[in-house]
Amino acid sequence: MTCETRAKDVLLKYYDENSDIFRLLWHHSCQVAEMAVGIALNCEGKADAEFVYEAALLHDIGIFRTFAPKIFCNGTEPYIRHGLIGSELLKAEGMPRHALVCERHTGAGLSREEIIAQNLPLPHQDMLPVSIEEKIICYADKFFSKSSPDKIKTVKSIRHSMARFGEGQLRRFDEMHALFGDKQPATE
Repeated sequence: MTCETRAKDVLLKYYDENSDIFRLLWHHSCQVAEMAVGIALNCEGKADAEFVYEAALLHDIGIFRTFAPKIFCNGTEPYIRHGLIGSELLKAEGMPRHALVCERHTGAGLSREEIIAQNLPLPHQDMLPVSIEEKIICYADKFFSKSSPDKIKTVKSIRHSMARFGEGQLRRFDEMHALFGDKQPATE
């Protein structure tokens, strides 16, 4: 079984393959996975490219439990919790390493201090990407939006967005861009 087949099988436990939400999620996840695996392959053996691909396909598994009707999410939880929800789902699936990707990919990661200062409905703990694989997926995810699925964001637009959420977000994105910006296809 390929990692793509395994990831899709996990997603289909929670999504109807013919639903709008699944089609959007799969499209977005494939975009992120393709960019992420390209970066991983250019990291000279420092990143597990197969894991990156599979984890990128699963990073947004928790969106169905959130409320974001513009992207077909009709659950009850705030969207910012989708990573935490996904982490819980993947832990239950016996995929703890993949669960960490879910938990740590929101924004450029979230620090305990940011969560408390912004009164976010999340546990008061760091939710920051740690491993190179987590950082690659977090970084690649910033280039694609489910609300504009056919557009690739520019570094300039991502930086502008990150800055709106605080200096920590911008600094962490810039650090990831310094690590991976030369290892991806041009987006500007």
